Amino acid sequence: MSELIAAISTPAVPSAIGVLRLSGPGAAECADRVFRARSGKPLAGTEDRRLVYGSLLDKEGNVIDQVLATVSRAPHSYTGEDTAELQCHGAPVVLSLGLEALYAAGARPARPGEFTQRAFLNGKLDLTQAEAVADLLEAETPQAVRTAAGQLTGALSRRVEGIYSGLVDLLAHFHAVLDYPDEDIDPFRAQELEEALEMAERGLEDLLATYDRGKFLTRGVPCAIVGLPNAGKSSLLNALLGYQRAIVTDIPGTTRDTVEERCVVGGVLLRLIDTAGLRDTDDPVEQLGVERSRAALAGAELALVLMDGSDPGEDPDRLLAELALWEEAAAHCPRVVLVLTKADLPHGRDRAFFAHGEQAPPMVRLSAKTGAGLEDLGAAVARLFPQGSGGEAGAMLTNARQAQAAQTALAALREAETGLLAGVTPDAVLTDVEGALEALAELTGRAVREDVVERIFSRFCIGK
Repeated sequence: MSELIAAISTPAVPSAIGVLRLSGPGAAECADRVFRARSGKPLAGTEDRRLVYGSLLDKEGNVIDQVLATVSRAPHSYTGEDTAELQCHGAPVVLSLGLEALYAAGARPARPGEFTQRAFLNGKLDLTQAEAVADLLEAETPQAVRTAAGQLTGALSRRVEGIYSGLVDLLAHFHAVLDYPDEDIDPFRAQELEEALEMAERGLEDLLATYDRGKFLTRGVPCAIVGLPNAGKSSLLNALLGYQRAIVTDIPGTTRDTVEERCVVGGVLLRLIDTAGLRDTDDPVEQLGVERSRAALAGAELALVLMDGSDPGEDPDRLLAELALWEEAAAHCPRVVLVLTKADLPHGRDRAFFAHGEQAPPMVRLSAKTGAGLEDLGAAVARLFPQGSGGEAGAMLTNARQAQAAQTALAALREAETGLLAGVTPDAVLTDVEGALEALAELTGRAVREDVVERIFSRFCIGK
């Protein structure tokens, strides 16, 4: 991290403002080579975080923009290093010429996520906070924004730290008694160890219980739209997206492959998968589409089972196929909504027709053509994926890496408790406790392999 890096930190599209960012030794001096302050005073001599007005120069020394510049010195900066920013007009050509000038002045191109990676390595952020930066940039719903912002301010870190600190106190007490037998230290009791292990286990179990909601908020809910041919699946996809993404015709079997898009429905981010109509067919291409449809259904957390609401239900073969589809969806998906389509046409069937035993399935009636009933669908989805209330925003697991680390820690604690109940000596039990601490340290980044760090920051864009 001894090198000076530079990047454009705003999107490469015309905009009101664009930012050139520097971090590393000599950031202010490098900026001075491409910036001429109106006051004539160099940036290297100005106080931290003070905006300075002046001209931006290209690598030949020609004025290309009127800008504001600022410096922040280590350790009081985002990266923990000396930094400088040049706030330009957001013309892509201006930013490109300014960046070339910074390279010529001694900076090298920043790698994706390198600014945030330096913030992590310099102790300005832990790993969960660094991941929250990327989640915040990619957030597609207000709840996802609040979750990422909560993690960025340390909500998850504090929750993990509470568990970590309790286990450290446990180990410290044990070693203090062991190493200083002549000191007046309370003896280490098995009951104390058991209570501490149970408390830490409950904390980790509660934390792991947040993972499903956390991953749905940040990654979206896999949602399969399934039905028999011509039930209106592609029409519903287009209506939810607000544009013609999938081809719609009156010919059964038009959709031959899965079509995937992201969309917010009822405040819930869905990863919608429009599937081929499920039916027996001799067409080998359509057969492949049906197989992919079933695979999508098996991997979904939510299934929208579409049935033609204008169909009078007089075809026994179609009725049997619809019943089989409903049962297949219910067997494979934890959440299912029955959607009666074509509500703009005369109704063929009502809710009672679809009663499943003594309980009717969750059902909405809608028209993809007119949009009627789409709000009802959103309300049904929102009920299945409640936003939750209470607790600190962001104090949840949001990705598989975090969940795996927490699961490893919990498994180690359960192993420790099993050993304790079996009469294993405390020192052997605490070996498992140390394993739990290592897993929690990896969760927050106290101790994490270099390849894991590189993989995490590879998802960032350049300039962040």
